[in-house]
Amino acid sequence: MSEKFVSCGLTLDEIKELANCVSDNKLGKIKIKNGDCEIIIEGEKKAPAMPPVMAPPVAPSMVNVTTTAASAPNAEINAPADTQPSGNVVKSPIVGTFYAAPAPGKPAFVKIGDTVKKGDVIMIIESMKLMNEVQSEFDGKVTQILVEDGQAVEFDQPIMIIE
Repeated sequence: MSEKFVSCGLTLDEIKELANCVSDNKLGKIKIKNGDCEIIIEGEKKAPAMPPVMAPPVAPSMVNVTTTAASAPNAEINAPADTQPSGNVVKSPIVGTFYAAPAPGKPAFVKIGDTVKKGDVIMIIESMKLMNEVQSEFDGKVTQILVEDGQAVEFDQPIMIIE
């Protein structure tokens, strides 16, 4: 026999093969125990990988969009960032995704210039796969829509202005 039994019933070649396995697969360590005999093979000690730090999403309270009707389907969205909106501000009741229409391809609940009454559904905020219909708290005319369809919104973020 050219191989010697070293420990725990394993030959030196088998222990080397286990060490290579730990190294090749970037394992932290393996432990082999047979009765009172124990072999521990540890891989390279490296600092734990830190997850990439991502900046928190910044949701602007107002979006300044300047487009022409021919170039963008959401040309009605218009919110000058330098002016304070007059009228009643409709804010997002929850964190989620703003949808102006009940389904893709369907007409929007409201558009700029529409008159709404208290209790009318004016948007949907999707949160955790649930579609939450948002009703108007005000009677009046929609003068501004501050976010785009499909845009993520934060809690209490202004969504539209009703005068």
